[in-house]
Amino acid sequence: MSDGSEIPPTDRESPVGRPVIRGDERVAGERAQEAVEFDPTDPESVADAAETVASFAGGELGDDRFYMLRGAAACAALVRAEGSYKAAAERAGDGVTVSFIRKWARVHDLPRPVRRHVAAGHIAPTAAKHIARVGGEARYQLAFAAIDNDLTVREVRAIASEVNDGRPIEDALRERGVTPGELTVSLPLDTYRELRRRAAVEDVTPGAVVTDALEEYLE
Repeated sequence: MSDGSEIPPTDRESPVGRPVIRGDERVAGERAQEAVEFDPTDPESVADAAETVASFAGGELGDDRFYMLRGAAACAALVRAEGSYKAAAERAGDGVTVSFIRKWARVHDLPRPVRRHVAAGHIAPTAAKHIARVGGEARYQLAFAAIDNDLTVREVRAIASEVNDGRPIEDALRERGVTPGELTVSLPLDTYRELRRRAAVEDVTPGAVVTDALEEYLE
């Protein structure tokens, strides 16, 4: 079991602590002006991060998702500054555990597409903590399944645990009535009719036509 001394991995495209999502008006609206950046190389900023983490752990930031994301950013920056989860927890002070620091720092280190959904309110920050426990492509599958199927935090937590125990995520999702890869979309009527017509002419399913079109678009 980890002793809290390790540096967490990150696949962030931007520096840790930067409010790329929290400061994006397209996601946060006017709240973007309130975004706070934590610089792990600046002692004064690190001190602010430590105070924010202490307040976050003490419940003083409330359950507002933007403040929770600010707390997560502070955790990640403090870990980078102090060199480990354990040292970050000690810097934040009494009442802040290694487990708390690790969970929320990992939320801040989630891939940008997932963090955007958290900031937009499509994924609860408490669910994001469990999504962050999963690695690789399974992380995206769990995040998007949670959005498309209204999975509860308890379900997300259970699936994350099963995946980390070695169970294929597809099996864990199907057990809960989720069909991996299934997405319901609404189309303009003209597009819908053309999709149906094209599928009938080619004797394939509408899903096959959509898949071909999307694969070409996403190349």
